[in-house]
Amino acid sequence: MKFLHSMLRITDPAATVAFFQLLGLEERRRIEVPQGNYTLIFLGAPGDDGGEVELTHNWGEADYAGGRNFGHLAYRVDDIYATCQRLMDGGVTINRPPRDGHMAFVRSPDGISVELLQNGQRLGPVEPWASMPNVGSW
Repeated sequence: MKFLHSMLRITDPAATVAFFQLLGLEERRRIEVPQGNYTLIFLGAPGDDGGEVELTHNWGEADYAGGRNFGHLAYRVDDIYATCQRLMDGGVTINRPPRDGHMAFVRSPDGISVELLQNGQRLGPVEPWASMPNVGSW
């Protein structure tokens, strides 16, 4: 397992990127998603290929109340199906099952969203995951 990133929802990309640059992080990549009305900006410490900060700018969003600006933690896993099965066997609800063999979401006991991403290529569809519906929010 490898820690990938923590996601923060932001309202002012220029100001937030400038803040993290002052902190010493550098912008690594920026992904514009017009069909979803959002931009993803990934920052990290120079010379460190470890965990990143993912800034998510949802176009038109002016404010995030009640801590909604913290999004999720993300981990890359070697086998997303085995990881989700282990979590389910331990009593964890899979909020967004890995139907696509690539991504799943779960929540910690405190409600922190955790994204799981398959290492390498997507795995082929496998039941019961392929037909399992989302449960609650992720």
